[in-house]
Amino acid sequence: MPRILHLVPSYYPATYWGGPIYSTKAICDGVSALKDFQLRVLTTDASGPSVSDRVSVERNPLGFEEGYGVYYAKRIAGSSISIEFINKLASEIRWADLVHLTGTYSFPTLPAFVIARLAGKPLVWSPRGALQASAEWPKGGRMYSKLAFEKVARWLVPPGTRMHVTSKEEAKLSMQRMPRLDASIIPNSVNLPENIPKRNWRPQSKVRLLFISRLHKKKGLEMLLEVMLRLPENFELYIYGTGEEEYVSSLEHYVMSNGLSKRVKFGGQVEGESKEQAFYEADIFLLPSYSENFGIVVAEALGRGLPVIVSKSTPWSEVEKRGCGYWVKLGRSEFASAIVCMAGEDLEEMGTRGRQWMEREYSPVPIADRMVSLYHEVLTNQKTLKGEGQL
Repeated sequence: MPRILHLVPSYYPATYWGGPIYSTKAICDGVSALKDFQLRVLTTDASGPSVSDRVSVERNPLGFEEGYGVYYAKRIAGSSISIEFINKLASEIRWADLVHLTGTYSFPTLPAFVIARLAGKPLVWSPRGALQASAEWPKGGRMYSKLAFEKVARWLVPPGTRMHVTSKEEAKLSMQRMPRLDASIIPNSVNLPENIPKRNWRPQSKVRLLFISRLHKKKGLEMLLEVMLRLPENFELYIYGTGEEEYVSSLEHYVMSNGLSKRVKFGGQVEGESKEQAFYEADIFLLPSYSENFGIVVAEALGRGLPVIVSKSTPWSEVEKRGCGYWVKLGRSEFASAIVCMAGEDLEEMGTRGRQWMEREYSPVPIADRMVSLYHEVLTNQKTLKGEGQL
């Protein structure tokens, strides 16, 4: 049974970093459940921006019920700097037949490239939209350091490395920045609840708008708050997620200073039942991002029967073809018009179409099957390069 080592800067339950945490866990859960591979995860105990924000585990490695173990190395600085991680990296890579690396501009990436290259181990790399975001969102900061990082990465990345991306646009922009690498497109999976509670759509003529994601400038929240100033009084916005304290404070100040406090509410981080309740107490989900490689929360909303409005900087053009949402240009007037227009539609029917689409194409089993096929392909290519024939 081939052995897979998954390397990632942070891992569940470190949900501060939002969607990538859930989607990475979904990959590991799905692959392990299929029993085609033996899986391990090496990560850090980082669970937030402060060094004191740590995942607390009863034992290390921690066994997950899906049948694999996760080792949480102690972070000492930054978002994922860990001497313990480096100390374990070489022995774990030697154990593996294939290394799957998640993350880009983070501490584990370059050491993983170096050791996998020296050990001759095939590598699957999930940039998680970071390369795409650097191309689409230059305002994201640290651009010169990111360019320097990419230059070194192009030199160190092991030959034959395959990038795992989640959309055509991410594949295009990622390969532009890493021109020697090929990419395989496998979307993220979404866990769907078995039953959807009956919604009370637009109660008392209120239209409840929902945003759930990391609170970050690239998510378009400033624009969304400006949109609220253009909408009638019966439109309410509920914002869930965490972010840097200074940025969140600036959003809250804007709401207060513009008289939006009664119509815009911040609910902080939501998980489990609280997150489910947030989905079911909304009428329309919004994601006005400036850059998004996938946006798993869109799939989560659709999977819970909630129609969506997403920006054209997300890879969700299909929502219009499937009749379960709008894919609109980023702009105050465009988003305001889309929200008002959708509020007059049959939201329940739109939501049903979205749910059915997610069930057919984004449930965990078919996505895990595609990831396993990718692993087999990369392993086969590696053996062919070594003259060992096919698996």
